[in-house]
Amino acid sequence: MTPYITRALAQQIVDTVRDLCGQNVNFIDCSGTIFASTDATRIGTFHEIGQQTAERGTVIEVRENDRFTGTQQGVNLPVYHNHKMIAVIGITGNPDEVRKYAKLAERITRLLIREKELDAFNRTESDKKSYILRGLIDHEDIHPDYLRENLTRWNISEKKSWQLLRLKIHSDDGPVLSASLDTAISRLFQKLDSQLFTFVYPDEYLAVIEDKVFHRQRQILVDFALKYTGTLCIAVGNPSLIHEIADSAFSAEIAMKSMPAGCNYAEASSLDLELILASINSRNKKVFLEKTLDKLSPEDLELLRIYFSCDMSLKKTCEETYLHKNTIQYRLNHIHKKCGYNPREFQDAVRLYLALKM
Repeated sequence: MTPYITRALAQQIVDTVRDLCGQNVNFIDCSGTIFASTDATRIGTFHEIGQQTAERGTVIEVRENDRFTGTQQGVNLPVYHNHKMIAVIGITGNPDEVRKYAKLAERITRLLIREKELDAFNRTESDKKSYILRGLIDHEDIHPDYLRENLTRWNISEKKSWQLLRLKIHSDDGPVLSASLDTAISRLFQKLDSQLFTFVYPDEYLAVIEDKVFHRQRQILVDFALKYTGTLCIAVGNPSLIHEIADSAFSAEIAMKSMPAGCNYAEASSLDLELILASINSRNKKVFLEKTLDKLSPEDLELLRIYFSCDMSLKKTCEETYLHKNTIQYRLNHIHKKCGYNPREFQDAVRLYLALKM
């Protein structure tokens, strides 16, 4: 098992030790770069004595400020795990006063690493998949060695393209997952050769599928969605490298939200405008919607949706709504007066169309 120390864990340790001793504490990697510190300005900077401590493998104490690059008076102590040096802990201050805190930080580090290792070892295969997949999607700090070890075991290449599949269960009474449906979904993932998948309580499955496999087996997904119409929805994200699978997850989420009524299958590759609109922050969306649609009634909005779906054709809109042409014209003019945008003029229609898409 590889050392399980992340930036988040290192930061937790330095903050804890600082609370005890009142001095700045640094975590330094074996190349001399500070990767966690109670002084945020030092993160990412070079620590010469930290590098020398790593090279020698012994404690180095500094009693004169600014004698070495990026180093102040203090104690620098190597941290070993399984007979291998993994980092250096540096504490600023008079060595005679802070030496005991450096040793305490080193001991805390070893104990926490061991705890993390035991936790990782005791995870079930399902737990590991959930932890890693959710961590990749949520940009959580997963130790690279632990991540690489499991990806290799699941035959997930870091050089290939992968797609994130979202499968959301629903019904008129809310999410309902039966044993038979769970079995059917598991078999689906087997057919798609997905080794990395998880269930997200209460109603969603996430699965990673190789891009080539998806294109080869796409019809299996389409047929599965058709079979379970009214029970679940399936959305497939855009291809990405496994370390960027969060991007695929985001596009799959947009595809899920953009499904037309009566549809339960979507691919992000078929989206264009929806992906652009999804990148707009909620505050700007709110302002734009207030300017365009805020004064319109639900009936107005429904007419606009039909009108735009008919390519702004009055004739087609009349056929779709069973309304007379004069009635359609009157209502469109009324919309113009209410919101200030004329749906019969191209530029104004674009603004109203974008607002509806939001």
